[in-house]
Amino acid sequence: MISKFIDNKYDMKTFDLKISDGTVANATETFHADIGIKDGLITAIGKNLGKAKKVINADGKLVLPGGIEAHCHIEQESSSGIMTADDYYSGSVSAAFGGNTCLIPFAAQHRGQKLQNVLDVYHHRARPKSVIDYSFHLIISDPTDEVINIELPAIIDQGVTSFKVYMTYDKLIVNDSQMLKIMTAAKKLGALTMVHAENNAMINWMSEKLLNSSYKAPKYHALSHPRAAESEAINRAITLSTFIDTPILIVHVSTESGARIIAKARYDGHKVFGETCPQYMFLNAKNMDLPEMDGAQFCCSPPLRDKASQEEIWRCLQNGTFQVYSSDHAPYRFDETGKLHAGKKPTFTKIANGLPGIETRLPLLFSEGYLKKRITLNHFVALAATNVSKIYGLDHRKGSITEGKDADIAIWNPKLKKVITADDLHDNMEFTPYEGMEITGWPEIIIQRGNVVIEDNTLKATRGDGEFIHRKKIDCTGMPGRVAPELNSKHNFDVKFEF
Repeated sequence: MISKFIDNKYDMKTFDLKISDGTVANATETFHADIGIKDGLITAIGKNLGKAKKVINADGKLVLPGGIEAHCHIEQESSSGIMTADDYYSGSVSAAFGGNTCLIPFAAQHRGQKLQNVLDVYHHRARPKSVIDYSFHLIISDPTDEVINIELPAIIDQGVTSFKVYMTYDKLIVNDSQMLKIMTAAKKLGALTMVHAENNAMINWMSEKLLNSSYKAPKYHALSHPRAAESEAINRAITLSTFIDTPILIVHVSTESGARIIAKARYDGHKVFGETCPQYMFLNAKNMDLPEMDGAQFCCSPPLRDKASQEEIWRCLQNGTFQVYSSDHAPYRFDETGKLHAGKKPTFTKIANGLPGIETRLPLLFSEGYLKKRITLNHFVALAATNVSKIYGLDHRKGSITEGKDADIAIWNPKLKKVITADDLHDNMEFTPYEGMEITGWPEIIIQRGNVVIEDNTLKATRGDGEFIHRKKIDCTGMPGRVAPELNSKHNFDVKFEF
């Protein structure tokens, strides 16, 4: 509904910025209106709003909430000590050119590290460099009693209300007992647990078999992470979380079988969310079948699947199984600093895993999803920003064009045609897995808290313009869930368990 904000503290004739004559879309509605912005906030939505210091004519354009990139690896050391190619400047600039006004990268704990020290390091990296707003997810790899009982509550009080655990990677993996400990803490603290779900034993077994038979090329990475490894781990993670009734989000789902487990859990009312990524919708394992080491550019985990899996992932995005669509931007250059850190011809097990994609995430979905009528414009907005803002506790400030919220806006030209090339992107990478793809639609003007960040294909923001966003705890209203009978005092001889 179009409304007009009336408040005596605002002189409606002196907006700082007005966006006029655009087609505005949120996750639930589309309408033609002007938007008035003052002091960094959206203060009026309607028509004939009056004068402004600056006016942007959006006739023929789509005026959408700024995107929120909720899964990316920026200036982060891997468990092998490899630093991603993007720091918070290049990563945030690339995100902005791709239609985003906020990002949530990871602050990674490695074993032996204190959580507060980890968070301080990432604040130090992001604060002077990011051109757009940001928060963090924690990665927890060393869940000692001190970490869980003392350090984690303090971190959540600082507005970092989500954390990620790994069910694979020898230096990051947490076992089932540790996962239950972490999930129990999340339940007590009102936090969200994100899970990288792959069965580590299956991956190690497959990798050993392949290497012993001299299958060492990059393309065999796709075989080393079987579909069953993902579906088994997703099932196990959901079983653990629903046992104690705590919310989880399964990241970067690549298989139909894994998606069906998520869909079933949600149908049953459990507090389970799902995420997928562009690589599982636009790429497949054949992209890895390249000469020499070129296939290393397409190594990620979970790996690329087949074309049939692509269509299934699209279907699960369309039907709501996946609420989150993220890039999983993990930029490792095709040289000794990244993909080839272990030598010029490493085995597939020694190749740095991850694909760049923070700038292309939304244009790909806009072109191939919305414009090709796979999803509606409102569904595009939900996946770009609104769902993430609600799940990750940002919706008090971001995720929709609503009076009183941050004026984070992306103005899209739905007719602009582009061919994706690495040379035109703004990350610190020399390749893109989407090289040569022709797409239609691109964000032309990006506004964050009322300030123009991108205009005329030029960066207007400066280092440090981004602010840390203190996030709220997750709200699972409408997702009833239920603890296991053995934990319910009505069914377990009145035994009381503290959560």
